[in-house]
Amino acid sequence: MQATAEIAERISHISVSSTMKVAADAERLRREGVDVVDFGPGEPDFPTPENIKAAAVKALAENFTKYTNTGGTQELKEAVCQRHKLDFGTNYSASECMITVGGKHAIFNLMQALIDPGDEVIIPVPYWVTYKDVVNYAGGKCVFVETDEKTGFEVTAAMIEQHITPKTKLVVINSPCNPSGGVLSQAEFKAIFDVTSKRGIYMMTDECYCQFLYDSEPFSIASAAGAKESVVVAGSLSKTYAMTGWRIGFALAPTTIIGAMMKLQSHSTSNPTSISQKAAVEALCGSQDSVPQMLAEYRKRRDFVIERLRQIPDVSIVMPKGAFYAYPNISVAYKSGRLRNSLDFANALLLQAKVAVVPGEAFGTNDHIRISYATSMRELERGLDRLHKFIDEYRA
Repeated sequence: MQATAEIAERISHISVSSTMKVAADAERLRREGVDVVDFGPGEPDFPTPENIKAAAVKALAENFTKYTNTGGTQELKEAVCQRHKLDFGTNYSASECMITVGGKHAIFNLMQALIDPGDEVIIPVPYWVTYKDVVNYAGGKCVFVETDEKTGFEVTAAMIEQHITPKTKLVVINSPCNPSGGVLSQAEFKAIFDVTSKRGIYMMTDECYCQFLYDSEPFSIASAAGAKESVVVAGSLSKTYAMTGWRIGFALAPTTIIGAMMKLQSHSTSNPTSISQKAAVEALCGSQDSVPQMLAEYRKRRDFVIERLRQIPDVSIVMPKGAFYAYPNISVAYKSGRLRNSLDFANALLLQAKVAVVPGEAFGTNDHIRISYATSMRELERGLDRLHKFIDEYRA
């Protein structure tokens, strides 16, 4: 007798990643021979630096191809702690660190280890798409804090405090922010930490884009006095070192949380890829020259993208202070009534203008799209010209 396809109810609590869907749709059109300009991926277009690739080749030659410890090799955990200390002045030990299969995996592990059904997680809007889904999957409740593009989408301690209840378990902060490019000031970050720590609430700081800031120095709230007791750092090598496909992330947290996350990981991925871990050690301990080089190129692209977007009548844009995304308000295109929301906009833009973007709906807003400028200047020019023409066609 054939089994019926009864999918577990918990899967209905999550959706397919919008960013991954955009990438798949764009790739499908390219396979069909369509000339697509892809502003969707949150992925550096730079190659992984040669010294990192050489470390992986060396690992292969030395047959470093077996299982490692569930939470990663001691060598890599120590390298993560040392890099974080050099960059931010923190003082983590290997027992407070674990290596994961990308930064997203660290966040998933944390939510499953920390959040019980009914626990509330405060998330500023706009938010990275995965936060909402992993909280829902854990049975938690997302409490969204709306921000305003007029203030650069910046969340404040006062705004966070207004949403705290006895059920609040965790506050999620992503600075620099995906998708807006917003960056919290150190003073405001510390003010939010003061609010959460005094109330016994955990804070997760997503530091995926921590090295890509245009107007300020890199900062981690984990360096604040007493932060190690209630702050969880979710980090990634994907963006900083152009290592998206290598799938290496990490968490820095109190040992009790690390132990719980490790228990879960032992039954899911077993361990991160051995070869990628050797490459990651070189990334963290070797030359850092590629990081400022990428940042300089992103700055040039950012300035071009923002200037070009501001040439489109009635499109507003907040200047990104970090990461490599622009988050323009394109609601002027709704005036004709033919497009109702950002999802309609993104779908029509891809089908008609052959430009792939991520709709703001994925990040909790309806009037925006996310444009990744982690691509060549030529593609930025072609895509923004198409976007301008598309909006003009829907304006009236």
